[in-house]
Amino acid sequence: MEKRQKLNASELKSHIGYHLRVVSNAVSQSFARKLAASDVTVAEWVILREMYAGNEKTSPSVVAELTGLTRGAVSKLIDRLLHKGLVTREESSGDRRYQEIKLTASAVKLVPKLARIADENDASFFSPLSQSERKCLVSILVKLAESHKLNTNPIE
Repeated sequence: MEKRQKLNASELKSHIGYHLRVVSNAVSQSFARKLAASDVTVAEWVILREMYAGNEKTSPSVVAELTGLTRGAVSKLIDRLLHKGLVTREESSGDRRYQEIKLTASAVKLVPKLARIADENDASFFSPLSQSERKCLVSILVKLAESHKLNTNPIE
């Protein structure tokens, strides 16, 4: 029987990406569980937060542009938010393809509560780091995202 020669292969845990993924998954899953108590998904949170920051009324295409999501994905998310009573949608009388969407009063009250959940999740998870270490980590991650032109919002 012939012996196969093993080629050198780097260790799984020797990769920065491995460690980033471990941390990212844990932070995201924790946040998703906390949002679930409010019957909101991470993807819905992204839509709600971007709409909260913008104009009173907007269009699905503007939301897609803000979030980096496809128009199809935004459309499905808006349908879910409509069903939950968190957005309203009006079709233009002149052009049925154009729609205006708007946060409901309950969504306007909910977004700051969800933002606090996000803040608390970050504070809890990253509490082992000093303020200086947090700033450094954010700076490094932003630099990597910019250099690779990563400009979409993570939703999962």
